[in-house]
Amino acid sequence: MVWDIIIPIVTLIVGAVGGFFIGVFYLRKQLEKMQSDPEMLQKMAKQMGYNLNSKQMQKAQQMMKNQKMGQNQKFGGRK
Repeated sequence: MVWDIIIPIVTLIVGAVGGFFIGVFYLRKQLEKMQSDPEMLQKMAKQMGYNLNSKQMQKAQQMMKNQKMGQNQKFGGRK
């Protein structure tokens, strides 16, 4: 019948959309953790092939903090 085709397609679409939003939520939480944990930020930089000194680390943390603040203002001050 028609339902044998429609249900799998709808399920696939709902799963893809749900997975996307869960992924975005998870990534945002990880970035917030990195902002307050310099060791995690250093680990990520090393995985990407960079070796940050303490001054570069502070600058990266400040950039992440400023980006988060700008994003909160853009979306109505939500934290």
